[in-house]
Amino acid sequence: MTTTDQGPAAPVAATALRPLGLRDVQLAGSFLGDLQATNATVSIPKGAEHLDEQWANFRNVAEGVKGADYHGPNYEDGEAYKWLEAVAWEAGRDADQSTDPRLAEWLQSRTALIAAAQDDDGYLGTFVQSGQRDERYGQLDFDHEIFNMGAMIQSAVAQYRATGRTELLDVARRAGDHLHRTFGIGPEQREGFCGHPVAELALVELYRATGEQRYLDQAKYFVDAHGRSILAPDHPGRAAYLSDRIPVRETTTPEGHAVRAIYLAAGATDVAIETGDTDLLAKLETQWQNMVGTKMYVNGGLGSRWDGESFGNPYELPNDIAYGETCAAVASVQWSWRLLLATGKARYADLIEWQLYNAVLPGVSLDRSKYFYVNALQVRADSDDADKRAPGNGRQPWFGTSCCPTNLMRTFAALQHYVATSNEDGVQLHQYAAGSIRAGELRLTVSTDYPVSGRIVITVDEGADTAISLRIPSWAAGAEVVVADGEAIPGMPGAYTTVRRAWQQGDRLVLTLPMSPRLLHGHPRVEGIRGSVAISRGPLLYAVEQADHTAPVDDLALTATTLSEIPAADGPPQVTGTGAAWQPSTGLYADEPAALGDALRITAVPYYQWGNRELGPMKVWLPLAT
Repeated sequence: MTTTDQGPAAPVAATALRPLGLRDVQLAGSFLGDLQATNATVSIPKGAEHLDEQWANFRNVAEGVKGADYHGPNYEDGEAYKWLEAVAWEAGRDADQSTDPRLAEWLQSRTALIAAAQDDDGYLGTFVQSGQRDERYGQLDFDHEIFNMGAMIQSAVAQYRATGRTELLDVARRAGDHLHRTFGIGPEQREGFCGHPVAELALVELYRATGEQRYLDQAKYFVDAHGRSILAPDHPGRAAYLSDRIPVRETTTPEGHAVRAIYLAAGATDVAIETGDTDLLAKLETQWQNMVGTKMYVNGGLGSRWDGESFGNPYELPNDIAYGETCAAVASVQWSWRLLLATGKARYADLIEWQLYNAVLPGVSLDRSKYFYVNALQVRADSDDADKRAPGNGRQPWFGTSCCPTNLMRTFAALQHYVATSNEDGVQLHQYAAGSIRAGELRLTVSTDYPVSGRIVITVDEGADTAISLRIPSWAAGAEVVVADGEAIPGMPGAYTTVRRAWQQGDRLVLTLPMSPRLLHGHPRVEGIRGSVAISRGPLLYAVEQADHTAPVDDLALTATTLSEIPAADGPPQVTGTGAAWQPSTGLYADEPAALGDALRITAVPYYQWGNRELGPMKVWLPLAT
């Protein structure tokens, strides 16, 4: 069985950029490399332990066991598949499994269980197969049957690309054929789609891996079926939750359940790419822009309402009751990646970076063993919430709905995919991490401790006559690229700086990004942050925690705009400023405004680090009282 990454079988779509091969980018130490390594050594093995009972569902179905207890909710098959996808990406990076021999065993044994549980006609869904429902597809809005098969297809394509193994891909093809026979507008088909999108993404990837047009056709059908209230007739609120109120091609801003809406948009982007549908792509770019411009938290979090885990209205972004599900940020990274490939626009790589550090990474503890489901921007003193998803309860080892842990695992296992791309003009670096990059004849080594510092050194190991393009983040005013001959090129924020020449071994590019702390101001329509500021440094958002202050964090305000840094023993520095604590009156309301107390030092830590020392109050936005 080959262990090289497999190229696409479908015709290559016309995109501005092309992803590099699986092993063309390798992370080596430093920030993102260490994150990927600890995901492999801690998170994925712990995921195997947490999901052990779930595999019993597959075993019981395969062996025809009747009346056995069912483990987990009706969508837990999908979470097992996401974990297996993470295993596949890790197996692809560790080609001979010398680092962790369990990877090969997990792939082989779990794939065998999945194949054994599949029905002869391709249907696969242990919740229904085990007798928890009387019929297939009786509750399309809720039962996640198509979602689960979609997650399996994604895992199968990952396994095929990473290892060359086809056993799970065969299962995926049978499932894809079953979906194609079952859903559509033909005389032997039924109309409908899953209330939780993901199959749209999966079927396009299955088309890319196999070249079979029917899978792309089925993805397009599912995308276009949304928006006609098929799943929730006469219930517009429920239809909005299910992304079934407005057709995708008419949607100007995402609504309803945030994760579902973004997965649908990402799948629609894949369909637009593969079918050359420029009108659909333009509509999706508009939807993305409106999401970022009116419905996104400062950390990149998405979904402001606990009710329905949903988007709110434009500018409805409360901080202390923010939902900001970790999975929504993961889905957004996937959507922006597709838009980046389609258009080559730096704004999409910018958001990937910002969300990766500030909306995805906070979802896991520094030791990679515990998780946030919800990501608020403020936790008040004496918060007491019985729901263990609430951030005030701290990160949890696992959740009954385990989508966030498994989504994080597969994202971190595939981090190298987001680093660089190529096209006929050359290679493009989108994310900065220590490691190596191979693009055609060009071989590069990247040396950096980013985001601790903003110095990134790119050394040519094997040369070529081509262009190297470096993304200048939108926050990086004053960035500079110095070429091997000493030429200094100013970098334009929010764009790429491109240097073309006949590169020789030993040539270097040195990118310097300004990393001084800065203050962010919110839109005046966002209630609760008017007159407040958030601290940031480079690609990192910061937060203040009670662990660093004696005055109540709830009462802190900045009284000056000058910020300083305190180096950290390991990782990005802390940021400090001058502030004071409000002295509240004795009552909830008073005739006179509260006064500020004596000056004190305010200390902020990177937002992704909060909650790793002791539980307590935290906030991102600070009133500015100068």
